[in-house]
Amino acid sequence: MTKKITFLDKSFWITESEDNPKHVASLQLLQKPVDAPDDYVDQMVNEVSSFSKAVSPFNGKVKSFLGYPLRLEEVEELDMSYHVQLHEMEDIQDKETMHKFIASLHETWLDRDKPLWQFHFIKDNKNDQFAIYAKVHHMYGDGATLIRWFQAGYTEEKVTEGFVPVWAAVRKKRRGRKIGLIKLLFGGLFEFVMVMFDIFYIFMRLFLKIIRVNTTYMPIPFTGTKTLLTGQVKKGRVVSTVDLDFARVKALGKRTRASANEILLCCFDIGVHQFLKDFGHSFDKGLYTNMPINLRKPGEQTAGNKIAIVPVRLAHGKTDPYLRLRQIIENHRIVKRAAKRSRPAAFSYYTMIIQTYALIFELLRVSDWMKPIANILISNVPGPKETRYLKDSKLLACYPISTMTPGGGVNITLITYNGIANVGLVCCDKNVKSLEPLSQYFIEAFDMLEKCVEDPSVSIDDMGEQVVDDALSIVEEEMYDEGPEQHKLFDHH
Repeated sequence: MTKKITFLDKSFWITESEDNPKHVASLQLLQKPVDAPDDYVDQMVNEVSSFSKAVSPFNGKVKSFLGYPLRLEEVEELDMSYHVQLHEMEDIQDKETMHKFIASLHETWLDRDKPLWQFHFIKDNKNDQFAIYAKVHHMYGDGATLIRWFQAGYTEEKVTEGFVPVWAAVRKKRRGRKIGLIKLLFGGLFEFVMVMFDIFYIFMRLFLKIIRVNTTYMPIPFTGTKTLLTGQVKKGRVVSTVDLDFARVKALGKRTRASANEILLCCFDIGVHQFLKDFGHSFDKGLYTNMPINLRKPGEQTAGNKIAIVPVRLAHGKTDPYLRLRQIIENHRIVKRAAKRSRPAAFSYYTMIIQTYALIFELLRVSDWMKPIANILISNVPGPKETRYLKDSKLLACYPISTMTPGGGVNITLITYNGIANVGLVCCDKNVKSLEPLSQYFIEAFDMLEKCVEDPSVSIDDMGEQVVDDALSIVEEEMYDEGPEQHKLFDHH
């Protein structure tokens, strides 16, 4: 049995390289049940490894022709020594060591001759906790799809009998409505014409913005600010994780008339500016974020990828966190209005067009010379609202760790689980050795944003100085101006 894959799904295979693999992952922290035996994790690995027959797409191996993916072909028996692996480290709760180990797992790409997923179990001999690093190729699905599968693999109650891991669990299939041939033909033709019109409308509005006839529209692609975090993506990753009480985010959103996404955008923006400031990089203009937009209709549960990624301008020129939030709210809603005025397929094709150019720059290895589409990518995926269990182990946290977009930057993804925002950060390690300071700046920025609602004197200039001697940039000197402002990039204006 074979499965067709859409062109958008195929693009994650076509654009993949050893320098920039296209898998997404999660770091899951779990607590063993009370009175668990010393070899509890070993037993679980042996148990799940016995499920060597998987369901779609976990049993799907890519069939390709001259490197072009055609379809997913079913594999009868999985090589479980590859798909499920066991590792041991000294202390699971040593976050920095864990982050370095996860980064080493995340930088390697999945074996293209096998179904594109792995589960890495990680244990120690000190704690009642263990971890799972699970990675799945992006061509299997976007964040919404993968989270839905994740939720299906974790139960609301402990299970001791009949446990089935997510790759072997049969999922209910939704029957699509049958559409007549005439309706399908003319409906498809009409949809194609309207999508082409919407794409033309998008580029016309961008052109009008370029010539300054109408400047209130989405950002023009490839006008982002070059920083030490952007440029050519190379092999090697740094990873960090951090938690935030999501009830605080929602409460602050109500007080400031902002969405949770806008609150988070503001805090990450402030954090990234401070992180770059530690390296001597200050920017008067706003940075940009790539914002994923879910193009599914309400209630739609299709598999695969159905997203668009468009740039959103962040804040600039204000030291008051609240005023920076108001700038982000307006810029965010400009993009949301543009998305609502076009068909989802048009926005998806627009994403593919601009990302294709970014990919060409990456393949030609000239990304360091080009302005990026954006400086950071931030996405928020809703997860389970209540505690979940993997068999009889309690899930404590689930940190998403995503892929890198062409042109670099920091990819920041969060899952809201059991009232907590579990945040995962990842970037290329060519210029930075650690993202731990950025995680802390994010929390500090949120605290400041909460405080500034009542206290207008709060300023982002008051953020604590971060000592990062061991994490400083290893950017070569020729990237910097030799003049009086030698610590700023040539291209910061």
